[in-house]
Amino acid sequence: MCKNHCHGPHRSHMHSCHSICRERDVPVLPGPHPVAEDPGTCDIVKATQYGMLERCKELVEAGYDVRQPDKENVTLLHWAAINNRQELVKYYISKGAVVDQLGGDLNSTPLHWAIRQGHLPMVILLLKCGADPSLIDGEGFSSIHLAVLFQHVPIVAYLISKGQNIDTADFNGLTPLMLSAQKVVGPEPTRFLLKFNPSLNAVDNVQKNTALHWAVTSGNVSAVELLLEAGANMDIKNVKGETALDLAIQTQNRFMIYMLMEEARMRSRRNNRLLRIMEKYELSLLLASCLTLLWAIGYIMNLSSDSWLLKGCLLLFLLAGMALLVRQFVGLKNLRYLPTALMLSSVFWMSVTWLFWFMPDVTNTIFEIPVMFSIVGLLYFFYKTWRTDPGYVKSSEKDKKENIVALAEAGCLDFRTFCTSCLVRKPLRSVHCLLCDSCVARYDQHSLWIAQCIGVGNHHYYLLFLSFLTVTSVWLLYRSLLYWSNHCVTSYHADGAWTYFTQITSCSPWVSYIFMLACFHTVWASLWLTTQLYQIAFLGLTSHERMSLLMESKSSKHPVSLRRNPYNLGCFQNLADFFQCRCFGMVKPNGVDWTKQYNVHMIKKNVYSV
Repeated sequence: MCKNHCHGPHRSHMHSCHSICRERDVPVLPGPHPVAEDPGTCDIVKATQYGMLERCKELVEAGYDVRQPDKENVTLLHWAAINNRQELVKYYISKGAVVDQLGGDLNSTPLHWAIRQGHLPMVILLLKCGADPSLIDGEGFSSIHLAVLFQHVPIVAYLISKGQNIDTADFNGLTPLMLSAQKVVGPEPTRFLLKFNPSLNAVDNVQKNTALHWAVTSGNVSAVELLLEAGANMDIKNVKGETALDLAIQTQNRFMIYMLMEEARMRSRRNNRLLRIMEKYELSLLLASCLTLLWAIGYIMNLSSDSWLLKGCLLLFLLAGMALLVRQFVGLKNLRYLPTALMLSSVFWMSVTWLFWFMPDVTNTIFEIPVMFSIVGLLYFFYKTWRTDPGYVKSSEKDKKENIVALAEAGCLDFRTFCTSCLVRKPLRSVHCLLCDSCVARYDQHSLWIAQCIGVGNHHYYLLFLSFLTVTSVWLLYRSLLYWSNHCVTSYHADGAWTYFTQITSCSPWVSYIFMLACFHTVWASLWLTTQLYQIAFLGLTSHERMSLLMESKSSKHPVSLRRNPYNLGCFQNLADFFQCRCFGMVKPNGVDWTKQYNVHMIKKNVYSV
């Protein structure tokens, strides 16, 4: 039994599981009849462990009392629960077994035994049969404490959804959050518990430690980070008058000390009125800084000095100053918008260059209408992509708990398809984005340049943004070449590549700088647009799905075909479904609500049926 079932998360808790194993030195194996045993020779304990229902019924009908404990005070219901023998549990309870019978070295109920082994179906059954999850075992743990201790997150979810108090205290006053911070190394189940708004500042009965104190004492860096992010109070002192930082200094954990001191610094900044005002306008400050930075780079390149060493030193000084400014006045939360601010700033200066450098050379302004249209389209579809809901999977607090209960009792609470962060069942093709902290329907990517998830709601806007950015950049490249031919004496055909390059750089450094920015945007935008259109039209896949299949193909012995997937309905149908376009009646787009699609059924004419 020990060999097969004692698998506690840490050595400090192995004694708990071994206590269960010492109840009887009988091997317990999975499956209904895993060993070649003659049912007629098995006693009722062994028959219960092996799930021999008919043999157990025979012995009970012959007069065996199902409430009778053995010499170690272990009942048949305990053995049936620990081995997930659901039919036997139903039978024994129907014959009068006490569902909350305490037994064994740990003085535990059958529910406690089932939770230790992570048998969610058995937990559901016992609760339906009237088991009390608030009862404590010999170690002072209730059901939710045991589920947290052994990291059985589905059971934690079910117990909370069935009404268990998230702040239930054990014998020593430890809440599940404190226990997780103290005993479980890693982000789960601490991250999961924080989703249910537990008391962050509750203290235990003995040490008067908060969850943050326990996390620091245990060296649990993940828990410390999560608790600080959730807003745990750093100033609470325990019975010895020590704060969490004091404990970190005692443990000499430099990384943890840095985390706590940095968080204290950030919180003190929020109390500063001026800094609070600046924090309110952080994004505007970031955009203004990027506009200034890109202008300053062009200005330095445009200096009359021929010393590239001097220009290089000025550029390094400029970048260092920018990095210092961003670090001091832009929080980590808004730092993800830095690439977006740089992209918008580059588009701004490209537009200014077109207006003040290229437009004066134009004899007929009507030919410049397309570039004006492309710039306006670029900004409009950037805004639409950024502001449109990408397809966040939403659910109310009540619905979340009801869904957990319904899925668990239906045997569908699979944490590969249930998001422990959003507490929702993930629809098909959805992915939880760590940056947005939300599940996104038909997730494609989290765009670096948009600083927003790309999903079912804004994917088509994103493609149009890429299209207009490509057109605008290509037009700027073309106008740069015309500008050099009109204002620089050199010629590519007459002087060669190197002379032409050095001459145009010295002739108009600013235009050369804008030309490089336009080149960069042309390359990445056009390549990514082509990739996106290929995935959509010929594969029917998102970027995330395609990368996942490619990785699966590399790790698998059998190659995976990208084109053979349930979402590929053919080129025209794929495009019609994506853009919801009827193409003058030639195709009929399928309307699928990907925020609520959990199963795919292919029927006639390749139409989805929910």
